[in-house]
Amino acid sequence: MPRTIWNGAISFGLVTVPVNVQSATESHSIQFHQYHLEDMGRVRVRKICELEDREVSQSEIGKGYQLTKDQVGGIPRT
Repeated sequence: MPRTIWNGAISFGLVTVPVNVQSATESHSIQFHQYHLEDMGRVRVRKICELEDREVSQSEIGKGYQLTKDQVGGIPRT
């Protein structure tokens, strides 16, 4: 059962309309995906390590920035 967020009334001159505002009970948002136009196959993004040439998980990824051509700085994820 949705919970009432606000209770009140709106007046238009001599007419008063009671109003109850309730929270949404289900999501109606659309999830968009990328598809290949020729065969409608799903296009996904894979994260590949350049040095090891293998797919890495999200827990193995940290953020950083390039200090010089050969040095990277940043804070590893804990």
